[in-house]
Amino acid sequence: MKAQGKNIVVTGGGNGVGRELALLLLSKGANVFAVDISEEALEETTEIAGNSRRLFTYVVDISSKEEVFSFAEKVQAEHKKIDGIINNAGIIQPFIPLNELNMDRIDRVMNINFYGTLYMMKAFLPHLLKRPEAHIVNVSSMGGFLPVPGQSVYGASKAAVKLLSEGLSSELADTNVDVSVVIPGGIATAIKKNSNIAHNVSDESSRSQMILTPEKAAVLIINAMEKKRLRTYIGKDCNIMNAIYKLNPFFAMRMINKVMAVGEH
Repeated sequence: MKAQGKNIVVTGGGNGVGRELALLLLSKGANVFAVDISEEALEETTEIAGNSRRLFTYVVDISSKEEVFSFAEKVQAEHKKIDGIINNAGIIQPFIPLNELNMDRIDRVMNINFYGTLYMMKAFLPHLLKRPEAHIVNVSSMGGFLPVPGQSVYGASKAAVKLLSEGLSSELADTNVDVSVVIPGGIATAIKKNSNIAHNVSDESSRSQMILTPEKAAVLIINAMEKKRLRTYIGKDCNIMNAIYKLNPFFAMRMINKVMAVGEH
């Protein structure tokens, strides 16, 4: 689905990749409905976008089923049509083993990453099915196929997003709605800060050629939508580890264990 002239919802639109997605979609001629839990962050996005008349912002907690469904009805009533949704918002867990992770943290990760995505799809799918052309894009993670020590629940939530996306794509095969799942590796965003996790990534790590910038990630995500790709791996690290994991899962797991043992996360 080409972005030009479409009405597209983007979650996590207040910062990072979500903000870059909103800005890129605006530059392509789309009307953007940016969703975030932070009103201040959305205001910053609006300012950066030059107060574009095609950018509309909504404060929504996507982990709340009631808020998501209410938002879907509101935006549909106000703007008459929604052509696409990009489920980008997500958080990670503290870098600790499952045995040490409390249930509140587990619930928060699953409620935002998995249920937030599920709620958005359930709330908007009836509207999307009425459009001549529509698209759902869900952002998963390299952690959804490659086990990462200290991120087991996060990985489970993103693996669920991947399978849910591919299952939905099969269900919608004979409809006007396409589904894409994008699987990124490392992206230089403030996800640790936004997840309320201590963050100590070194400048050298942030500048690594293996790490995507939010701007580049946004380009690749929109490209996946416009080319109607079901599954897209983005980032050098993700593509390399995906190839290694397919060939030798145990070797790939040992590699990621060594990386995590360095403690630069």
